[in-house]
Amino acid sequence: MNSQFKVGDNAVYPAHGVAEITGIESRDIAGQKKEFYILKILDTEMKLMIPTDGAARAGLRDVISKRDAAKVMRILKDPEVAVTVQPWNKRYREYTEMLSSGSAFEVAKVLRDLHRVKAEKELSFSERRLLEQARQLVVTELALAKKVDVQKVERELDNVLG
Repeated sequence: MNSQFKVGDNAVYPAHGVAEITGIESRDIAGQKKEFYILKILDTEMKLMIPTDGAARAGLRDVISKRDAAKVMRILKDPEVAVTVQPWNKRYREYTEMLSSGSAFEVAKVLRDLHRVKAEKELSFSERRLLEQARQLVVTELALAKKVDVQKVERELDNVLG
């Protein structure tokens, strides 16, 4: 895990996705100088500030490697189901925790599982939002990890997920 990001680096921020470090600023907080990463989330253009000394605790991490990208693809193909609890609101809570973990592998499981559930029955509005969020997170990170464009990853996912 990279403890020190530089301006221009890409990093993954849990539940928000891939961000570019657009700056590192010092601010006075309660009489103490604190350094902050200024992040721009690539998908939404949202800007965030995270204390540099709390970045690891917040889950800010490097984009996955090409090898890990291959593992994500294997997870998407895996017939296993990560969350089997019922009813949908308990499932939703577990999926939300998985998305918030910041792990590319956990996010891939959410995408895989919800995609399968959707094939069998109508997803709740909340589950549809989770599915879209998981897909967006996976697509953006895989595109960077594999150094290919987003459309190529989208097509790959459509093939894998059926």
